[in-house]
Amino acid sequence: MRTLDDLDVAGRRVLVRVDFNVPLDADRRITDDTRIRAALPTLRELREKGARLVLAAHLGRPKAREEKFSLRPVAERLQELLGEEVAFAPSLDEVPDADVVMLENVRFEPGETKNDAGLAERYAALADAYVNDAFGAAHRAHSSTEAIAQLLPSAAGRLLEREVTTLSGILERPQRPLVAVVGGAKVTDKIGVLDAFLQRADRVLIGGAMCFPFFKAQGHGVGSSLCEEEGIEPARRALGSGGEKLRLPNDLVLGREFSTDTESQALDGIDVPDGWMGLDVGPRTARGYAEVIRDAGTVFWNGPMGAFELEPFAAGTRTVAEAVAETDAVTVVGGGDSAAALAQFGLADRVDHLSTGGGASLELIEGKTLPGVAALS
Repeated sequence: MRTLDDLDVAGRRVLVRVDFNVPLDADRRITDDTRIRAALPTLRELREKGARLVLAAHLGRPKAREEKFSLRPVAERLQELLGEEVAFAPSLDEVPDADVVMLENVRFEPGETKNDAGLAERYAALADAYVNDAFGAAHRAHSSTEAIAQLLPSAAGRLLEREVTTLSGILERPQRPLVAVVGGAKVTDKIGVLDAFLQRADRVLIGGAMCFPFFKAQGHGVGSSLCEEEGIEPARRALGSGGEKLRLPNDLVLGREFSTDTESQALDGIDVPDGWMGLDVGPRTARGYAEVIRDAGTVFWNGPMGAFELEPFAAGTRTVAEAVAETDAVTVVGGGDSAAALAQFGLADRVDHLSTGGGASLELIEGKTLPGVAALS
C-alpha cells in the first residue's frame, strides 16, 4: 500500500478523502469530533510538505441535497482544530481557490455511491494527487474512495495506514495469547469475524445479545431476549468448530423490558424464564472475562456485553472495558458501540488503538478486500 512517504505533494493540490461522518444534534452542532481530530495528523503533514488541500467527505445517507446533511458545520469545526482558514465549496462547480477547501457532502452527488467514473473525473480535475485517509469508508467502492484512485497519483493517509497495519498485525503477528471479545446484537453481522478469530485466536469471549442464538442452539431457554433466528445455525457451526477456545456467559442480568426503570434480577445460570430478557452478562461471567483479558498478549474487542447505555445493565460492559484499559496486552478496539462504551466510562485514552472504522475494521478482520485500500496497492 502506497503511503504519504511515496507521494510528492510539494506545491501540488491534493484531494484528501476523509471520514467526517460525525454526529450532530438537532441544532446541527457536532456532539463528537473524534473523527475530525483523527484526520489532523495527515492534514498537517500534507500542509507542512507544501500541499494545498481539497477535502472530500460524506455525512449520513442523504437521498438528495438536504441541508441537515451539509458539511458546513464540519468545515467550521475543522477550521478551529486545524488553526487555519477552511473555505467551503457548496458544489463541485463552486470550489474556492484557497489553501484548504472542504467540499460539500459527496453523497449529494448522484453517482458517488455507484462509483461513477464521470464523477471521479470531476473530482480528479480539482487536484494533482489523491490521498485516502477515510478508513471508515474504505470498504465502499465509491467514486471518492475507489474510482478516483485510478486517475491520480494516490496514497494512504496516516490514519488509514495505521488502521490497516494495526488490524492486519493482530491477525498475522499477535503477541500471544490473542483474545477476541465479541459482543453486540447479531451473530450474522459478525460471523465472519468469529470464524476468523476461531481460526487464529487463543480465546474467543462472547457477550451481548449475540450469546442467545448460541444458547438456543444448545437447547436453553432465552425468554423474551433478543435472539436472531438467522443466527442460530451459524452459532451452532461456531460451537462445533470453536472447541474450548469459545467461551459463553454462565450467568446473566435480566430485565422485564428494555428500559432503565424496568424490573431486573440476577440469574445464576443461562436459562432465561418466560417474560424476561437477558440484558447483560452476569458478574461471574464479567469477572471471568476480565481475568482472561488481563492475562492476554493481544486483545481485540468489538461489541458491548449488554445494554450498557442503560445503567442497570452496564456493569458487564464496564468490567470488560476496565480490564481492557488495565491489561498490559496490546489492545485494539473496533469502533462503534465499544468505542462509545469506552467514552462513557472515561477510558477512551487507555487503549492502544481505537478504530474509526466500524464496518471496515470488521471486514478487514474477516479477510475481505477493502476497495479503498486495494486501489492504493
